[in-house]
Amino acid sequence: MHYDTILNNHGLKSDPFKACVGPRPIAWISTVGTDGRDNLAPFSQFNNLSFDPPMVMISFQHGGTEENASRKDTLNNIEQTGYFVYNIVPYDLRDKMNITAIPAKDTDEFEAAGLTKADCIKVPCKRVAESPIQFECEYFETIHIPSRSRRGVIDMVLGRVLEVHIADEVLTPDGKIDFLKIKPLGRMGYFDYTYVNEVFTMPIPGLSTKQMESFSGEHKGK
Repeated sequence: MHYDTILNNHGLKSDPFKACVGPRPIAWISTVGTDGRDNLAPFSQFNNLSFDPPMVMISFQHGGTEENASRKDTLNNIEQTGYFVYNIVPYDLRDKMNITAIPAKDTDEFEAAGLTKADCIKVPCKRVAESPIQFECEYFETIHIPSRSRRGVIDMVLGRVLEVHIADEVLTPDGKIDFLKIKPLGRMGYFDYTYVNEVFTMPIPGLSTKQMESFSGEHKGK
């Protein structure tokens, strides 16, 4: 089958677009408002952009209904304070992550989900202590993308990673991240999720050892 994205004439019960690109890593984003209130929410339109400097992106669409669509608190907090934290979501924290997805005003999602707040080194936001990987990020830019509908408006935030926290217990003896210990959660389409439960290595044919190290990020110190 095929369909025109303007007409959206796929004829299916649910729009298949998001499900066609997956699994998508989930960014559990913690911020703090100008009033000092902590905020925590998951977003699945997320990825890293570069490694030098290390940067990430998060795409925000408006919440609410078409009639009362409004910007997300997380987006407002990032732009107003200039900072945010990315927390990885392991399989063991899936239910707590889901609790923080509930849209609610004047709620401390850390407390609602029974999560521990950890201080950052360079940013004013709190980290999810139970999450094995966290990035302290500085706001860089918002790219505004218009839409045909109020809810479809996109604000893509770019952030520069200032500090990376990795729990020692998820590192292998040779210094790599053990994804099978973390079992990172990924978003499919609809309300479907998956997680990493298998890892395999597949080097690119013909690469030298030096090229392999460059591709895999295993730069040796001197």
